Amino acid sequence: MNARILICDDDPAVRGTLTRLLTHAGYTITAVGTGAQALAEVSQEHPDLILLDVGLPDMSGFEICQRLRRAPDGDRLRIAMITGLTDAEARIAGLECGADDFLNKPFEFPVLLARVRALLRIRQLTDMLESTENVIVALARTVEARDAYTDAHLWRIAEYSCAVMRALGASEQDVKDTWYGGLLHDIGKIGVSDAVLHKPGRLTPEESAQMEQHPDIGAGIVATMRFASRVGPLVRFHHERWDGHGYPLGLSGEQIPLGARVIAVADSWDAMTTDRPYRKALEPEVAVKRLQEGAGSQWDAQVVDMFVRLLRSGGLQSALESRWTEMGTGARIALHVA
Repeated sequence: MNARILICDDDPAVRGTLTRLLTHAGYTITAVGTGAQALAEVSQEHPDLILLDVGLPDMSGFEICQRLRRAPDGDRLRIAMITGLTDAEARIAGLECGADDFLNKPFEFPVLLARVRALLRIRQLTDMLESTENVIVALARTVEARDAYTDAHLWRIAEYSCAVMRALGASEQDVKDTWYGGLLHDIGKIGVSDAVLHKPGRLTPEESAQMEQHPDIGAGIVATMRFASRVGPLVRFHHERWDGHGYPLGLSGEQIPLGARVIAVADSWDAMTTDRPYRKALEPEVAVKRLQEGAGSQWDAQVVDMFVRLLRSGGLQSALESRWTEMGTGARIALHVA
């Protein structure tokens, strides 16, 4: 399929010139004259590239660019600002609002076409990375499927962690990163043998050492993703303890990323309230007591407090509602605690 380009410029002559040139180059073009029309087109058609005039009659191109970047998947859009301005302040403003490039009027067609092709190549690479992430998420679910005792564990951790992060006032970007971290936190177990994963009794020192490698292995796998710098530390440090006695590095307190601290509490709760090879599930009240006893030593006390509050209010149960169809009835565990 030909790449789809949206042109937004209030000058009919500019729209016509760009449409003719880019159609001749083999692209599918939609041209509009206002910011409102551009926003509507993006929501419906999801273009591969947007050529956006800075000076529009209803809103500035900078404002439109900011709104597009804040939208779901807005970071995947390729946006080039069309401008006759040459001053540095205008370019800085464009970069700050999220523009990828600038196209100056009047256009030099060979330069214009080269810049368009470069931006579309970036879009293709982004889509390839997105596909890679989907493969790795599928791999994480494959790892989960090795253990019949952890049915839908990854989805529960992701949803619990998101609910707690939002309740703690985290940004939506941090919430999204923590969702990925929850989903991928155990992906490193692909490097742990089944004999160790499924062992019903206490692990030997050698087996424990093998198990404790999984956060580093997982962080190495996540390193191939676009969000590696943000999600990798959550995967690597979700077994660190507030008192510094965890692994792999022995981090303590706020040295541990907040998302990793939240995932640690959610992971421990889920481990306690589901059947495992080495024991039956604990009653929710007993699991809550253990979380509270470990607050300030194993876990961040603030995170434990918020987790228990959401648990008792039904907030965690609500967080699972959207995932029940995917996860099946195995996810329906008793969450309400007196």
